[in-house]
Amino acid sequence: MTSLGGLARRVPAPALFVVSGLGQYVGAALAVGLFAVLPAAGVAWARIAVAAVVLLAWRRPWRMAWTGRALWAVVAFGVVLALMNVTFYLAIERLPLGTAVAIEFAGPVTVATVLGRGARERAGVALAAVGVVLLAGVTLVSGREAALGLVFILAAAACWAGYVVLGRRVALAGDGVTRLAAAMTAGALVLAPVLAPTAAPAFGSVRTALLVLGVALLSSVVPYAVEQVVLRRVSAATFAVLLALLPASAAVVGAVALRQLPGPAEVVGLVCVSVAIALTNRPAGPRLRRGARP
Repeated sequence: MTSLGGLARRVPAPALFVVSGLGQYVGAALAVGLFAVLPAAGVAWARIAVAAVVLLAWRRPWRMAWTGRALWAVVAFGVVLALMNVTFYLAIERLPLGTAVAIEFAGPVTVATVLGRGARERAGVALAAVGVVLLAGVTLVSGREAALGLVFILAAAACWAGYVVLGRRVALAGDGVTRLAAAMTAGALVLAPVLAPTAAPAFGSVRTALLVLGVALLSSVVPYAVEQVVLRRVSAATFAVLLALLPASAAVVGAVALRQLPGPAEVVGLVCVSVAIALTNRPAGPRLRRGARP
Protein backbone atom coordinates (compact mmCIF):
# COMPACT_ATOMS: atom_id res chain seq x y z
CA MET A 1 0.00 0.00 0.00
CA THR A 2 1.33 3.42 -0.91
CA SER A 3 2.20 5.48 2.18
CA LEU A 4 0.81 8.94 2.72
CA GLY A 5 4.35 10.36 2.55
CA GLY A 6 5.06 8.54 -0.71
CA LEU A 7 1.86 9.86 -2.25
CA ALA A 8 2.66 13.41 -1.11
CA ARG A 9 6.11 13.22 -2.70
CA ARG A 10 4.56 12.43 -6.09
CA VAL A 11 2.07 15.31 -5.98
CA PRO A 12 3.44 18.56 -7.48
CA ALA A 13 4.49 21.02 -4.79
CA PRO A 14 2.12 23.79 -5.99
CA ALA A 15 -0.83 21.38 -5.73
CA LEU A 16 0.18 20.46 -2.17
CA PHE A 17 0.25 24.14 -1.26
CA VAL A 18 -3.20 24.76 -2.72
CA VAL A 19 -4.67 21.87 -0.70
CA SER A 20 -2.86 23.13 2.41
CA GLY A 21 -4.13 26.66 1.80
CA LEU A 22 -7.74 25.51 1.47
CA GLY A 23 -7.47 23.77 4.82
CA GLN A 24 -6.06 26.91 6.40
CA TYR A 25 -8.98 29.01 5.16
CA VAL A 26 -11.50 26.61 6.68
CA GLY A 27 -9.45 26.64 9.88
CA ALA A 28 -9.45 30.44 9.90
CA ALA A 29 -13.24 30.43 9.55
CA LEU A 30 -13.49 28.12 12.57
CA ALA A 31 -11.11 30.35 14.54
CA VAL A 32 -13.57 33.24 14.23
CA GLY A 33 -15.84 31.39 16.65
CA LEU A 34 -13.05 31.37 19.25
CA PHE A 35 -12.29 35.08 19.28
CA ALA A 36 -15.47 35.75 21.26
CA VAL A 37 -14.20 33.69 24.21
CA LEU A 38 -10.40 33.90 23.91
CA PRO A 39 -7.81 36.59 23.31
CA ALA A 40 -5.83 36.23 20.08
CA ALA A 41 -2.71 34.95 21.83
CA GLY A 42 -4.79 32.35 23.66
CA VAL A 43 -6.28 31.10 20.38
CA ALA A 44 -2.77 30.84 18.91
CA TRP A 45 -1.40 28.89 21.87
CA ALA A 46 -4.41 26.55 22.07
CA ARG A 47 -4.03 25.81 18.37
CA ILE A 48 -0.32 24.99 18.81
CA ALA A 49 -0.86 22.88 21.93
CA VAL A 50 -3.67 20.78 20.47
CA ALA A 51 -1.75 20.33 17.20
CA ALA A 52 1.22 19.14 19.25
CA VAL A 53 -0.93 16.51 21.01
CA VAL A 54 -2.30 15.28 17.68
CA LEU A 55 1.16 15.08 16.12
CA LEU A 56 2.59 13.30 19.19
CA ALA A 57 -0.14 10.66 19.03
CA TRP A 58 0.40 10.22 15.28
CA ARG A 59 4.21 10.27 14.98
CA ARG A 60 5.43 9.23 18.49
CA PRO A 61 8.79 11.02 18.29
CA TRP A 62 10.11 9.36 21.44
CA ARG A 63 10.79 6.26 19.31
CA MET A 64 13.55 8.10 17.43
CA ALA A 65 17.19 8.10 18.47
CA TRP A 66 17.84 11.75 19.34
CA THR A 67 21.18 13.53 19.64
CA GLY A 68 21.62 16.68 21.68
CA ARG A 69 22.26 18.73 18.54
CA ALA A 70 19.12 17.42 16.85
CA LEU A 71 17.04 18.19 19.93
CA TRP A 72 18.29 21.78 20.13
CA ALA A 73 17.56 22.29 16.43
CA VAL A 74 14.01 21.00 16.89
CA VAL A 75 13.43 23.13 20.00
CA ALA A 76 14.63 26.27 18.19
CA PHE A 77 12.36 25.46 15.24
CA GLY A 78 9.39 24.88 17.53
CA VAL A 79 9.83 28.11 19.48
CA VAL A 80 10.14 30.13 16.26
CA LEU A 81 7.05 28.40 14.84
CA ALA A 82 5.02 29.12 17.99
CA LEU A 83 6.14 32.77 18.13
CA MET A 84 5.30 33.17 14.45
CA ASN A 85 1.70 32.14 15.13
CA VAL A 86 1.29 34.19 18.30
CA THR A 87 2.75 37.42 16.89
CA PHE A 88 0.66 37.09 13.72
CA TYR A 89 -2.55 36.70 15.73
CA LEU A 90 -1.60 39.69 17.89
CA ALA A 91 -0.94 41.71 14.72
CA ILE A 92 -4.25 40.96 13.03
CA GLU A 93 -6.06 42.14 16.16
CA ARG A 94 -4.73 45.58 15.28
CA LEU A 95 -4.14 45.62 11.50
CA PRO A 96 -6.22 44.84 8.40
CA LEU A 97 -5.60 41.24 7.43
CA GLY A 98 -4.37 42.10 3.93
CA THR A 99 -1.81 44.56 5.27
CA ALA A 100 -0.57 42.04 7.83
CA VAL A 101 -0.23 39.25 5.23
CA ALA A 102 1.72 41.48 2.84
CA ILE A 103 4.14 42.72 5.51
CA GLU A 104 4.69 39.25 6.98
CA PHE A 105 5.61 37.94 3.53
CA ALA A 106 8.75 40.11 3.74
CA GLY A 107 10.24 37.40 5.98
CA PRO A 108 10.40 34.52 3.48
CA VAL A 109 11.13 36.97 0.65
CA THR A 110 14.25 38.15 2.48
CA VAL A 111 15.42 34.58 3.03
CA ALA A 112 14.78 33.67 -0.59
CA THR A 113 16.57 36.77 -1.88
CA VAL A 114 19.65 35.99 0.21
CA LEU A 115 19.67 32.27 -0.60
CA GLY A 116 18.43 32.49 -4.20
CA ARG A 117 20.70 30.74 -6.70
CA GLY A 118 20.47 33.13 -9.61
CA ALA A 119 18.66 35.94 -11.40
CA ARG A 120 15.79 33.63 -12.37
CA GLU A 121 14.94 32.68 -8.79
CA ARG A 122 15.35 36.25 -7.51
CA ALA A 123 13.09 37.55 -10.28
CA GLY A 124 10.51 34.95 -9.27
CA VAL A 125 10.69 36.01 -5.64
CA ALA A 126 10.25 39.69 -6.58
CA LEU A 127 7.22 38.87 -8.74
CA ALA A 128 5.71 36.78 -5.94
CA ALA A 129 6.15 39.67 -3.51
CA VAL A 130 4.40 42.07 -5.89
CA GLY A 131 1.62 39.53 -6.40
CA VAL A 132 1.05 39.12 -2.66
CA VAL A 133 0.83 42.88 -2.15
CA LEU A 134 -1.72 43.19 -4.96
CA LEU A 135 -3.75 40.22 -3.75
CA ALA A 136 -3.69 41.22 -0.10
CA GLY A 137 -5.20 44.63 -0.65
CA VAL A 138 -2.80 46.62 1.51
CA THR A 139 -4.41 49.43 3.52
CA LEU A 140 -2.49 52.31 5.09
CA VAL A 141 -2.90 52.47 8.86
CA SER A 142 -2.19 54.97 11.62
CA GLY A 143 -2.60 55.28 15.37
CA ARG A 144 -1.06 53.75 18.47
CA GLU A 145 -2.71 50.35 18.15
CA ALA A 146 -1.74 50.16 14.48
CA ALA A 147 1.86 51.00 15.40
CA LEU A 148 1.86 48.14 17.91
CA GLY A 149 0.35 45.91 15.22
CA LEU A 150 3.23 46.82 12.91
CA VAL A 151 5.70 45.78 15.61
CA PHE A 152 3.95 42.44 16.00
CA ILE A 153 3.76 41.78 12.26
CA LEU A 154 7.44 42.63 11.75
CA ALA A 155 8.22 40.16 14.53
CA ALA A 156 6.03 37.60 12.75
CA ALA A 157 7.91 38.27 9.49
CA ALA A 158 11.24 37.66 11.24
CA CYS A 159 9.87 34.46 12.76
CA TRP A 160 8.60 33.33 9.33
CA ALA A 161 12.10 33.83 7.93
CA GLY A 162 13.46 31.72 10.79
CA TYR A 163 10.75 29.13 10.15
CA VAL A 164 11.88 28.71 6.53
CA VAL A 165 15.56 28.37 7.44
CA LEU A 166 15.15 26.15 10.51
CA GLY A 167 12.27 24.17 9.02
CA ARG A 168 14.36 23.28 5.99
CA ARG A 169 17.17 22.03 8.21
CA VAL A 170 14.72 19.90 10.18
CA ALA A 171 13.22 18.53 6.96
CA LEU A 172 16.62 17.64 5.52
CA ALA A 173 17.59 15.82 8.71
CA GLY A 174 15.02 13.16 7.82
CA ASP A 175 11.64 12.12 9.23
CA GLY A 176 10.56 15.75 9.13
CA VAL A 177 6.96 15.29 10.26
CA THR A 178 8.09 13.34 13.33
CA ARG A 179 10.54 16.12 14.15
CA LEU A 180 7.73 18.60 13.60
CA ALA A 181 5.75 16.80 16.35
CA ALA A 182 8.63 17.31 18.77
CA ALA A 183 9.09 20.91 17.65
CA MET A 184 5.43 21.81 18.08
CA THR A 185 5.48 20.31 21.56
CA ALA A 186 8.59 22.28 22.49
CA GLY A 187 7.05 25.52 21.25
CA ALA A 188 3.83 24.93 23.20
CA LEU A 189 5.73 24.09 26.40
CA VAL A 190 8.06 27.11 26.20
CA LEU A 191 5.14 29.54 25.82
CA ALA A 192 2.81 27.70 28.23
CA PRO A 193 3.73 29.65 31.42
CA VAL A 194 2.64 32.91 29.77
CA LEU A 195 -0.14 31.86 27.40
CA ALA A 196 -1.73 28.68 28.76
CA PRO A 197 -3.90 30.57 31.30
CA THR A 198 -5.34 32.73 28.50
CA ALA A 199 -6.29 29.59 26.56
CA ALA A 200 -8.01 27.80 29.47
CA PRO A 201 -11.58 28.88 28.49
CA ALA A 202 -11.12 27.06 25.16
CA PHE A 203 -11.56 23.76 26.96
CA GLY A 204 -14.51 24.83 29.10
CA SER A 205 -17.14 23.50 26.71
CA VAL A 206 -17.43 20.79 24.09
CA ARG A 207 -18.16 23.35 21.37
CA THR A 208 -15.05 25.46 21.94
CA ALA A 209 -12.88 22.37 22.39
CA LEU A 210 -14.08 21.03 19.02
CA LEU A 211 -13.42 24.40 17.40
CA VAL A 212 -9.87 24.37 18.77
CA LEU A 213 -9.37 20.83 17.47
CA GLY A 214 -10.61 21.83 14.01
CA VAL A 215 -8.38 24.90 13.91
CA ALA A 216 -5.38 22.87 15.07
CA LEU A 217 -5.89 20.18 12.43
CA LEU A 218 -6.64 22.49 9.51
CA SER A 219 -4.35 25.42 10.33
CA SER A 220 -1.36 23.64 11.92
CA VAL A 221 -1.18 19.86 11.52
CA VAL A 222 -1.99 19.65 7.81
CA PRO A 223 -0.13 22.73 6.48
CA TYR A 224 3.03 22.29 8.56
CA ALA A 225 3.23 18.58 7.74
CA VAL A 226 2.82 19.41 4.03
CA GLU A 227 5.55 22.03 4.29
CA GLN A 228 7.95 19.51 5.81
CA VAL A 229 7.47 17.39 2.68
CA VAL A 230 7.85 20.36 0.34
CA LEU A 231 10.91 21.80 2.12
CA ARG A 232 12.87 18.65 1.19
CA ARG A 233 11.96 19.01 -2.47
CA VAL A 234 12.53 22.67 -3.33
CA SER A 235 14.97 25.50 -2.70
CA ALA A 236 14.30 28.29 -0.21
CA ALA A 237 13.50 30.68 -3.05
CA THR A 238 10.96 28.31 -4.59
CA PHE A 239 9.42 27.68 -1.17
CA ALA A 240 8.94 31.43 -0.63
CA VAL A 241 7.24 31.72 -4.01
CA LEU A 242 4.96 28.78 -3.20
CA LEU A 243 3.90 30.56 -0.02
CA ALA A 244 2.46 33.23 -2.31
CA LEU A 245 -0.04 30.60 -3.47
CA LEU A 246 -1.91 31.01 -0.18
CA PRO A 247 -3.41 34.45 -0.88
CA ALA A 248 -3.64 33.54 -4.58
CA SER A 249 -5.72 30.45 -3.94
CA ALA A 250 -7.89 32.48 -1.55
CA ALA A 251 -8.73 34.84 -4.42
CA VAL A 252 -9.55 31.90 -6.71
CA VAL A 253 -11.75 30.22 -4.09
CA GLY A 254 -13.56 33.50 -3.51
CA ALA A 255 -14.23 33.85 -7.23
CA VAL A 256 -15.43 30.26 -7.73
CA ALA A 257 -17.32 29.57 -4.50
CA LEU A 258 -18.53 33.03 -3.52
CA ARG A 259 -18.66 34.74 -6.91
CA GLN A 260 -16.34 37.42 -5.57
CA LEU A 261 -14.70 38.23 -8.88
CA PRO A 262 -11.16 39.62 -8.56
CA GLY A 263 -10.56 43.23 -9.52
CA PRO A 264 -7.83 44.39 -11.93
CA ALA A 265 -5.16 44.56 -9.19
CA GLU A 266 -5.96 41.02 -8.01
CA VAL A 267 -5.84 39.68 -11.57
CA VAL A 268 -2.39 41.21 -12.01
CA GLY A 269 -1.40 39.70 -8.65
CA LEU A 270 -2.54 36.23 -9.78
CA VAL A 271 -0.53 36.60 -12.99
CA CYS A 272 2.56 37.69 -11.01
CA VAL A 273 2.32 34.67 -8.70
CA SER A 274 1.75 32.30 -11.65
CA VAL A 275 4.78 33.62 -13.53
CA ALA A 276 6.86 33.49 -10.34
CA ILE A 277 6.01 29.81 -9.86
CA ALA A 278 6.92 29.06 -13.49
CA LEU A 279 10.29 30.78 -13.00
CA THR A 280 11.23 28.99 -9.80
CA ASN A 281 9.40 25.65 -9.91
CA ARG A 282 12.32 23.26 -10.07
CA PRO A 283 13.78 20.70 -7.63
CA ALA A 284 16.36 21.83 -5.11
CA GLY A 285 18.86 19.29 -6.43
CA PRO A 286 19.94 15.70 -5.85
CA ARG A 287 21.20 16.43 -2.35
CA LEU A 288 17.71 17.23 -1.16
CA ARG A 289 16.22 14.10 -2.66
CA ARG A 290 18.46 11.68 -0.82
CA GLY A 291 18.15 10.56 2.74
CA ALA A 292 15.38 9.40 5.01
CA ARG A 293 11.78 9.94 4.13
CA PRO A 294 10.03 12.99 5.65
